[in-house]
Amino acid sequence: MSSIPRDSLPIGTVLDCYRITKLIGSGGFSLIYLAEDEDNHDEVAIKEYLPKRFGVRQDQFAVSVAEEAKYESFQRGRRLFYQEARVLATLRHPNIVYVRNCFLANNTAYLVMNYEPGKNLGRYIKKRKGRVSTNFLMTVFPPLLDALELIHSRQHLHLDIKPSNIHLRPGGNPLLLDFGAAYHLDDIGDKKAQVVTPGFSPIEQYYASGQVTAATDVYAAGATMRACIEGKPPPSAVERHAEDKLTPAIEAFGPHYPREVLESIDWAMQLDGARRPNSAGELRDALLGRIRVPRNIYDGAEQAAG
Repeated sequence: MSSIPRDSLPIGTVLDCYRITKLIGSGGFSLIYLAEDEDNHDEVAIKEYLPKRFGVRQDQFAVSVAEEAKYESFQRGRRLFYQEARVLATLRHPNIVYVRNCFLANNTAYLVMNYEPGKNLGRYIKKRKGRVSTNFLMTVFPPLLDALELIHSRQHLHLDIKPSNIHLRPGGNPLLLDFGAAYHLDDIGDKKAQVVTPGFSPIEQYYASGQVTAATDVYAAGATMRACIEGKPPPSAVERHAEDKLTPAIEAFGPHYPREVLESIDWAMQLDGARRPNSAGELRDALLGRIRVPRNIYDGAEQAAG
C-alpha cells in the first residue's frame, strides 16, 4: 500500500456508478484507476484530472489548487481534459481508446474508458532495448496508422504520438491513447495548447509560426517506429535541424529489417513536412509495400520548414 500516492482516491470510492478497485497509473496531469461499473459489473478505467504540479487533494476526495495563482492553469487544464473526451466521443475505431462517459465530481473531471489489459509500448521497448521483430512492427503500426487516418479525416490531429501513448493488448493489437493534445484543423493559429516531446515532435511543433498538419503526426509515428528498433528516442528535431547527424534507418538497420519498413521510417522522419508522406494512409501503404517510397528522400541534406 505504501506505493500508492497519498493523493489518490481511497479504494472503494464510488464515482457516479463506478466503484474504484485499484490505482493503475499516473501521469503529469492525471491518475488512472481500475473500477467496476456497479450497474453491469464491467471493468472500466477511470482517468481523474489531478495535475501533479499544482493540484492537491483537499481531503480524501475533493481536488483544489496548491496556490491561488495556479487557479487559471488548473481551470484551463480541466477544459483541455474535457476536450479530450469530446474528441474521443466522435471517434469509433478498434485501435482508438473508447470513452464511455465523462463527468464532473470532487471539483475535477473524470473520463471513463473501457479497460483493456496489456502493456505500455514505451515500457516494453525500454525493457527490451528495442530490436523488436519485423512481425511486431507490422502487427502494431498498420492498424495504428489506420486509426490515425480516421482521426485526420475528422479534421483532428493527435500531436502527441509516442511509445508511452500506445497500449499493447494481448497479441500486440495496439490502442492509441491520450488525446489531451488533440487539435482541430479549424483552430488556425491556436497554438497555446501545444505539447512537445523531444525525439517525437517534428520541427514545426516547436515554433508558433510552424504549421501543423497530418504530416506532423506522420513524423511522430515514424519516430515511434524507429524507437521500437533502437530502444531510445531519436534526437530532437531541433538538434536535427541545427545539424542532422541521424543515420538513416536504411543504413543503420539495413541487414535486420525489410527495406520497405526502413525506407518508410526515413520518409516519415523527413525534417521538411512537405517531403513526408501526405497522410497516415500513405505511410501505412508504404510500410505494407503497396506503394514505393520516393527515391529522392536520401538526396543531400534537406532544409526544414521552420
